[in-house]
Amino acid sequence: MIKVALAGNPNVGKSVIFNNLTGAHQHVGNWPGKTVDKKEGFHRVDDKVIYIVDLPGTYSLTALSVEEMIARDYIIYERPDVVVDIVDASNLERNLYLTMQLLELGANVVVALNKIDLAEKAGMRIDHRKLEEELGVPVIPTIAPKKKGMKELVEKIIELVEGNPRGYSGKTLCYEPRVERFIERLQGEVASREEITKLLNPRWVAIKLLEGDEDVIKKLSEIEGGREVIKKGMKLREEMSRELGDPEVVIADARYTVIKDIVSRTVGELKRLTASDLLDSVLLDKYLGIPIFFVILWWWFQIAFIGSAPFCDILGDGFAALGEVLTGITGHPFIDYLFFGEYGIIQGIGAVLSFVPLIMLLYFILSLLEDSGYMARAAFVMEKAMRKVGLSGRTIIPMIMGFGCNVPAVYATRIIPDENDRMIAILTNPLMLCGARLVFFSAIAAAFYGAYAGDILFSLYALGVVLAFMVATILRKTFFRGRASPFVLELPAYQKPSFKVAAVRMWDRGSMYLRKAVGIILIGLLIIGVLTATDAETLTFTTDPERSLVAAFGRSLAPIFTPLNWDWRFVVAMIFGFVAKEIVLGASAMLYGAGEEEIASRLASLYNPIVMYGYMTFILIYIPCIVTIAAIRQETGSWKWTIFAVVYGLILAYIVNLLIVTLGHLLLG
Repeated sequence: MIKVALAGNPNVGKSVIFNNLTGAHQHVGNWPGKTVDKKEGFHRVDDKVIYIVDLPGTYSLTALSVEEMIARDYIIYERPDVVVDIVDASNLERNLYLTMQLLELGANVVVALNKIDLAEKAGMRIDHRKLEEELGVPVIPTIAPKKKGMKELVEKIIELVEGNPRGYSGKTLCYEPRVERFIERLQGEVASREEITKLLNPRWVAIKLLEGDEDVIKKLSEIEGGREVIKKGMKLREEMSRELGDPEVVIADARYTVIKDIVSRTVGELKRLTASDLLDSVLLDKYLGIPIFFVILWWWFQIAFIGSAPFCDILGDGFAALGEVLTGITGHPFIDYLFFGEYGIIQGIGAVLSFVPLIMLLYFILSLLEDSGYMARAAFVMEKAMRKVGLSGRTIIPMIMGFGCNVPAVYATRIIPDENDRMIAILTNPLMLCGARLVFFSAIAAAFYGAYAGDILFSLYALGVVLAFMVATILRKTFFRGRASPFVLELPAYQKPSFKVAAVRMWDRGSMYLRKAVGIILIGLLIIGVLTATDAETLTFTTDPERSLVAAFGRSLAPIFTPLNWDWRFVVAMIFGFVAKEIVLGASAMLYGAGEEEIASRLASLYNPIVMYGYMTFILIYIPCIVTIAAIRQETGSWKWTIFAVVYGLILAYIVNLLIVTLGHLLLG
C-alpha cells in the first residue's frame, strides 16, 4: 500500500483534491489527543491501493500552531511515501514557502500546481516544466473543481514510489552564502550523529536549531548525542544573531530570496490591473467595505428566508397532517397523547424539522460566499473595527464559524496565539447567533413580523455582534489587559463558486442539525412530553398541561420573569433550551399545543411583538447549550471561566430583555 500525505496552505483546494481522489472511500476522525479533524481515505488503481491522509492546512512547518505540529510530526514520524504539496498557482510566491520547508525536511514531494486556470486569468504564465527543474520535484498542473490533472497526479505518485525513473529527489536549495555558512557548519555536526540521522534530515535539523525551534530542541535532547548537537547549535545561533540579526527572520528572508528567484525564472509578468484588483478596490475600501459587508449579510438572510418559505410550509403541513392521521393508532391514551396529541412529540419534532430548508439554504449561501473568496475579505475589513474594541483580527474567523455552530467556533480559537485574545474570543463567541437558535427565531419572525422577518433576523445577528464587541471591551479592560495581537491574513483569489462543493458543505453542516434533531432534541422533547402528561398532584396521566409537573416547575420560577411579561411556558422552554437551542421551538409547540402552522398564531394571541422580540434576545444571549459549555470548559481548562460564561450570559440576557420590553412599551405604548 502506498502512503500519501496531502499538504498545503489553507484555501488552496486541498479538500477538493482529497475528495476527488478518495470519493466515498474516506473517514473523518480526530488526530490523537487533538480536536483537529483527521481525514483519511483510499484510492485504488488496478491492483494498487493508495492510502491518503489530508493534513491540516498550514502556511509553514514552524510548529507554532496545533495544525502545523500535526502536519510536521506526521511527515517526520509516519514517513509517507509521497507528500503531495498543493500549491495555489495564483499565489505562487506565498505558497512556495511551505514547499521550501518540505524540501528541507527531506520529504518525497510532488507539487500539485492547483488553480492554474485562475493564475492564467490573472495574466500569469507559469512554466511548470521550468518550475519542476528549479525545485527538482514533479510539478503537475491541476484544476481541482474540474478534476483536471487528477489522473496525472496519481500516475506521478505511483511512478515515484515504484522506482523514480526520472531521478526526482528534490534539490538542496542553497541560500545566500552568509546564511549557508552557518547551516553547513551545524549540518556537519548533525550528520556525524547516526542516532539523529536515522530519524531526521541533518540539514533540516541544522536549520531548525538555528531558528531556535523549541520542539526540535526537546526531541533532540531525548536522542543519544543530541545534547551536544543542541549545545553547538545554540552557540552558532548566538554567533549568527550577532553577525546577521534574528536568525529566524534571516532564514525566512533567505527562503523568500530563493523563492523570488525561482518565480522570476518560471512566471511571466502579471497584468498591471486585474478584475480582482478592481473588486478589492471597492470591497476592501476603508469607507465602503464594512457597509457592503452588512448589505451582503442582509441579502443573505432575505434570500434564504424568502427562498425557503414554501418548503418550510410544506414540511409544517406534512407533520400536522401526520399527527392527525396517527392519533389513536396505538389505542393507548397516554402513548397517543405523548406522541400524536395536541401537545405531543410529533408536533415538537415537526416544528423543529420544518425549518430544515431554511437552515440548509443559509448554509448553502454561506458556502458560496466562502468559496468565492469574499469571506476572507470580510474578515479583513472587520479587523480594524475589532481591534478598536479589544478583539484580535484573528477572532473574526471563529466569530463567522459561530454563525453556524458555537462548538467548532470555540475550538477554532486555537488559531489565536495570544492567550488573552483567545480567552476573550472563547467567552464572547456564544453571543454569535448559531443555526440552532435560528430555528426558533425564524418561526417567530415569520409569525410576528411578516414582510420584515428578514430584517428582524438581521437585527438579531447584528445585536449578537455588537454585544460581543461590548463584552470584549469590558474583558480587555478588566480581566485580560493588554493589546490585541496583530493579524495576518492571506486573501485568496476570487473564483467562481462551485455549486456542487457548496451543496456538499451545506449537507455536512445541515446534517449535523438533523442528527441533533433525531438525537438529543428528541430525548429533550420526550422528557418534556412525559412531564407535560403527568399530573403534578396525583402523578397520573393528564391531558391538561396546566395541571402537569412541567407547569408546576415553570410556575415556581415564573415570578422571576414577570417583569419580562413571560408565562410559565416560556420559562420551561427557555430552561430546556440549555440542552439544545432547537428544543426551544419544539418545547414551545408542545407546551402551547400547536404545530408549526399553529404555534405562531397561538403565541400572537398571547404576546405582542415587543415581548416576543425581547424573548428572542434572551434566547440569543443566555446560557450556551450544554455542548458549547463542555467546549468552553475544555478550551479554557477552568471551571471558573466556564461558570463565568454561563452567569454573565444569564445576567446580560435578562438586562437586555428588560430594556427592550420597558423601552418598547414606553415608546410604542
